Amino acid sequence: MIIQIDLQSETPIYEQLMNQIIEGIAAGELKPGDPLPSVRSLASDVGINLHTVNKAYTLLKQEGFIQIHRQKGVVVQPDTMPGMTSAYTEKLQSELKPIIAEAKCRGMTMQDLTEAVAAMYRGLGRV
Repeated sequence: MIIQIDLQSETPIYEQLMNQIIEGIAAGELKPGDPLPSVRSLASDVGINLHTVNKAYTLLKQEGFIQIHRQKGVVVQPDTMPGMTSAYTEKLQSELKPIIAEAKCRGMTMQDLTEAVAAMYRGLGRV
């Protein structure tokens, strides 16, 4: 999996990193138990501050996507991925609502939106 950071993006670098790792897991590029680079190694490879990588890894650990072992290093969650919770549902709705509202204002129909979301979902390799 190749990590690409857009330094010009308004999205913070740690969020870009988190999003790409989660997308890699969803697409099957990263499988349960797969090792991830160390904080120092990833920071060096991508050319970002190691504290940024550490923040992304810490948040991914808190959300249940990765485990951090003293001996094994960082690995994709080998057990079960985090499930649906009411907190996640609320977060999803609050983040999607403005995007859906803009799409509607721009003339996108519900069918167009549904098809676009379905295509992206399929693109992640899990249907």
